[in-house]
Amino acid sequence: VQLQASGGGLVQPGGSLRLSCAASGDIVSVKDMGWYRQVPGKQRELVATITSRYITNYADQSKGRFTISREHAKNTVSLQMNSLQPEDTAVYFCFAEIERRGKGWSTFVRDYWGQGTLVTVSS
Repeated sequence: VQLQASGGGLVQPGGSLRLSCAASGDIVSVKDMGWYRQVPGKQRELVATITSRYITNYADQSKGRFTISREHAKNTVSLQMNSLQPEDTAVYFCFAEIERRGKGWSTFVRDYWGQGTLVTVSS
């Protein structure tokens, strides 16, 4: 199982970017998905999450500017980021809670992370 993120880049303050992340591999189902971000020297922080029933949760700094969405059938999650500011500069990581087949008829759930995509907001 792997998560592949894309869409990062350089944008001017006030601009927009859209991040995407796709889960692939031996997947039974994908539960929660979402995005975190990290600045060097700081802890990884929540950006937004979305459940398998499309219930969303946003960090305070994301509310009103970012929108998380997912396509259940394609195991993808996206993050539309508007009104970007320099303080949004970070490496953005997608994650997914993925159910996989275990031994016999059993299954198990664990978290998977994408490789990170850099978002730079600068003039």
